[in-house]
Amino acid sequence: MKPLEGITVVAVEQAVAAPLCTARLRDAGARVIKIEREGGDFARGYDTAAKGDSSYFVWLNQGKESVVLDFKTPSGARLLRHMIAGADVFVQNLAPGALARAGFGSAALREAYPRLVTCEISGYGDVPAMAGMRAYDLLVQVESGLAEVSGGPNEIGRIGVSVCDIGAGMTAHAAIVEALFRRERSGEGAALEVSLFDVAAEWMAVPLMHNDYGDGPPARQGLRHPSIAPYGAYATGDGVVTLISIQNEREWVRLCESVLERPGLPRDPRFADNNARVANRAALDERIGEALSGMDAAEFRRRLLDKQIAFGAVNTVPEVSRHPALRRRDAVNTTGMTVPIPDHPVKWRGENWRTSPGAPPLGRDGEPLAREFDDGGESQ
Repeated sequence: MKPLEGITVVAVEQAVAAPLCTARLRDAGARVIKIEREGGDFARGYDTAAKGDSSYFVWLNQGKESVVLDFKTPSGARLLRHMIAGADVFVQNLAPGALARAGFGSAALREAYPRLVTCEISGYGDVPAMAGMRAYDLLVQVESGLAEVSGGPNEIGRIGVSVCDIGAGMTAHAAIVEALFRRERSGEGAALEVSLFDVAAEWMAVPLMHNDYGDGPPARQGLRHPSIAPYGAYATGDGVVTLISIQNEREWVRLCESVLERPGLPRDPRFADNNARVANRAALDERIGEALSGMDAAEFRRRLLDKQIAFGAVNTVPEVSRHPALRRRDAVNTTGMTVPIPDHPVKWRGENWRTSPGAPPLGRDGEPLAREFDDGGESQ
């Protein structure tokens, strides 16, 4: 049995955050009814990389039902209300207040349907000072400071995927599952709120504590850890870059003696412990670079593996596509073409009930859903 089999989710959703949340619920067996505006979720038009379809849309909408509905019209509002009446979960990530003005705010829905779990995903929550701000992923990356602590020493940088959207979707998914678990015991639903900024701000806890209580925020380091050394990327004599991570003094001594063949480095006062190495990072990197100049990446990585020193190849995206650890599953785009994409990150050992039955063409399920719900017994 799938974990969420029998659960119905109605989602007025677009872009990434809410669709990721409901995709995880659908993966676990829930029925997800996706409410789209005329013209559809604008993520349908982001690109054509998934064999003619949007990579974002194919990734996040497998197995959902699509209906085009204008909840501002009497007929659209009636159909949406009937759907919600038969649902367990209602998710939305429209602009703050948009659904409340139409009568579908969480407070009203929870009063009408006490067992319903509602989840509102927004950019900045209900903070009045941010009420007029749009909140797309990169905007929140810069507003929250995530971009400021990313990139290299001379340039701030966007984190290369939609990390604020993804983080908000994952957080919302976990909160909904918690609320459903509580409902099993109490019979009562919940009104959940998740904002992209709150998620990003929590991830910024360490830089913020350094700023508020320490010596100031950490400087951008590129492929280096701001408070551990050596923990960064180093090129060998063949120009190939490898990232190494030293977590304790035993590993530091092993690295120097058996990998770099520089046994005197740990006895240098500049490199005697982690705090000293961080303070003298430029000199440290110079000495490591000298030791690696006569070695190729294959030998360097062989020695690191042999001495149980943590390392990672600094891979390009094409190299990741060929990575031995990359698992894939077959997604299906809206035209029925198979699009292999990365597999679900969670394995259920001994069980294989996840499916990818396809991303829905816009409005495909409108007529059957109207027949199912528009007679409208409000049973919640």
